[in-house]
Amino acid sequence: MFELVTEIEINASPDRVWRVLTDFPAHAEWNPFVQEISGPLSVGAKLTVRVRPPGGRGMTFRPTVRAVTPGSEFRWLGHLLVPGLFDGEHYFRLSPVGNTSTRFVHGERFSGLLVSLARSSLDSGTRAGFEAMNQALKARAESLSP
Repeated sequence: MFELVTEIEINASPDRVWRVLTDFPAHAEWNPFVQEISGPLSVGAKLTVRVRPPGGRGMTFRPTVRAVTPGSEFRWLGHLLVPGLFDGEHYFRLSPVGNTSTRFVHGERFSGLLVSLARSSLDSGTRAGFEAMNQALKARAESLSP
């Protein structure tokens, strides 16, 4: 198993950050990493997600939503080909910081037979994608009126 974790403080309420994060049709306008998400935001639902790491090839996959706590957490689980080969549980967690800010934690737990082979690219390209998304989410949420 390998876990990749990034975080950023956003000068906007968790509710505002949540609205930006879960406005799936708008991701193409602001998100350089997760460029498209479609499907219902409900536990057990299948999403269609398109990601593009900086300098890398785009990839589309169909994860299953594992958790949704409005204003607080959203997780999905995806597999490469078959479960157990290369699995990723992607998560977004929001928590208040004082009265006006949000700590945004963005990460993924990777498991499966192929994870050790891909670890270096996960730690560089995927981390860069997460951080680019975090910065873009911060800019978008902070630019919106309350």
